[in-house]
Amino acid sequence: MSEVSIPRSREDTLPALLFKNAEVRGKKTAIREKDLGIWQSWTWSQVSTEVAYLACGLAAKGFSRGNNLAIIGDNRPRLYWSFAASQTLGGIPVPLYQDAIAEEMIYVFNDAEIEFAIVEDQEQVDKLLEIMPRCNKLKHIVYDDTRGMRHYDNPALISYDELRQLGQQYLAEHADFLSRELDQCRPDDISVILYTSGTTSKPKGVCLSHKACIDVASGDMSFDGYKDDGEILSYLPMAWVGDHLFSYAQSIVAGFTVNCPESSETVMIDMKEIAPTYYFAPPRVFENLLTTVTIRMEDASNLKKWLYRTFMAVARRSGSEIMDGKRAPILDRVLYAIGNLFVFAPLRNNLGMSRIQCAYTGGAAIGPDLYRFYRSIGINLKQLYGQTETLAYVCKQPNGEARLDTVGSPMPGVDIKVADKGEILVKSPGLLKEYYKNPEATQESLTEDGYFRTGDAGFVDQDGHLKIIDRAKDVGALTDGTMFAPQFLENKLKFFPFIKEAVCFGDKRDNVTAFINIEMEAVGNWAERQGLGYSGYVDLASKAEVYDLLAECIEQVNADLAEEDSLAGSQIKRFLILHKELDADDDELTRTRKVRRGFVAEKYGVLINALYDGSDDCFIETQVKFEDGRTGNIAATLAIRDLKTVAAPSALAA
Repeated sequence: MSEVSIPRSREDTLPALLFKNAEVRGKKTAIREKDLGIWQSWTWSQVSTEVAYLACGLAAKGFSRGNNLAIIGDNRPRLYWSFAASQTLGGIPVPLYQDAIAEEMIYVFNDAEIEFAIVEDQEQVDKLLEIMPRCNKLKHIVYDDTRGMRHYDNPALISYDELRQLGQQYLAEHADFLSRELDQCRPDDISVILYTSGTTSKPKGVCLSHKACIDVASGDMSFDGYKDDGEILSYLPMAWVGDHLFSYAQSIVAGFTVNCPESSETVMIDMKEIAPTYYFAPPRVFENLLTTVTIRMEDASNLKKWLYRTFMAVARRSGSEIMDGKRAPILDRVLYAIGNLFVFAPLRNNLGMSRIQCAYTGGAAIGPDLYRFYRSIGINLKQLYGQTETLAYVCKQPNGEARLDTVGSPMPGVDIKVADKGEILVKSPGLLKEYYKNPEATQESLTEDGYFRTGDAGFVDQDGHLKIIDRAKDVGALTDGTMFAPQFLENKLKFFPFIKEAVCFGDKRDNVTAFINIEMEAVGNWAERQGLGYSGYVDLASKAEVYDLLAECIEQVNADLAEEDSLAGSQIKRFLILHKELDADDDELTRTRKVRRGFVAEKYGVLINALYDGSDDCFIETQVKFEDGRTGNIAATLAIRDLKTVAAPSALAA
């Protein structure tokens, strides 16, 4: 493949920096993709050439400055290059969640006035052809994977390879075209539009500038020492702000290597092969990894079980202190070194974390046992905090200051203050430029002095670390005045591996109740060890033994709440296990797995009433959506269980 050199007079936008990488680290691997079991690699020089051809192909089809480009699919090199190609022309990429159903895409396509889309495969093409009559502007659909596309003859369709060929010819005829386009790009131009999850209203398009992306990436580099010899596994949705920052903007600014797994099913295998140096995952991913380890240890030999139990006891006692360079007993240091040889190092290698320098989690609270487990075996797991509107750049935990109860201290260039009602207000280098075509929402989200209203309630402690309590709008009170913080309670419940999702109710009521979703793999494995047969999710969720198991978990949360005077009155009095998993396809969750609380309360109102009227059970029939768009119904009679509560120490003393 011949390489293309693009002269530049500016280096203050993401595509300009990408082309600079082709000059300063041209032979270094920029991106890999595993295809049919084999890793394919592209250097920065090769990537810049591919971006140039793709940009010219888009231009030849009529894409121009100010146009928006939809990008839909799994993490694929060609889709990442689509970001840079559109930005090179002064266009704006708009990534959408690849698992979004066709109906969900219509709003974004019309709101962003999208004419061009680059998608991964036949599945995404089918979605777009279905909604095309209702998308006012959509005219061109480019597809990467040609499998299954042989007999498609819609004039809107063109393969990626055909577009690339068109671009190669266009560039040969217009040699200075890309240089002129790059020179027109400015750091304050919008570089991407990321749509919010729409928890309570229609999704909003968050407009982020090139300068914001570059400044945030640079701030991260200085904070954690990211270098161009690093590796990252890109497996989280491209439409999510974290992936856009870590896998796209940071890789361009720092020059490290991005690795795209073969599929969602092979992520763990691919991660072991790559052994990334930087890693981000929401708490649920870390929970799933630990659940897998726990299940495997149940089937291990007696010797391996003994080694694991013995040295994990040492790790829990002193592992975090040893990793942070703090004082620990000499005997523990010796035992930990032995444990590292026989247990911890093999375990890190099995998890694909043998080279991890920094592992981050965010988006939800992480359980104390989970947090201590990873840090105790030598994985530098820390928490971060941010929003799409701040490019996920507000707080991080510095090395040596990782704490379970905070989300870290402000990042370089970030200013935080707390409003009268406890809402966190933020100024950040990554602050949004605006909400797309929504000046009212933009104005509402910012204070008069330019701080972003996060919507989260919390406070800054004496060490300068930020503590988050809950979403400010969700914090309410029971009828006796006790503070009701549903997300705080739900996160404590989800710390248990048997609980996948929880929704708590209690605002303006006498007590707190909860819906629970079981974690199918963990509870299923537990049931098998108990010799408990079941036919599927609905059957397993209805078992009395499973209710007993979850009651123990929830009552443990109640005992913890009893220790906190302000929350002791918000212990959970009754619960039920839902007959189906909450699902984004059924509008119960956002694509980032946040509960649509109002929608759930309305949809399952009959169950909430039963929780509060003393009923022992309740019948419900629920409509569900299948992946192919069909609908069906699930009916069940759900048991309702009372729970033990614990008197607060202050009440006992009185």
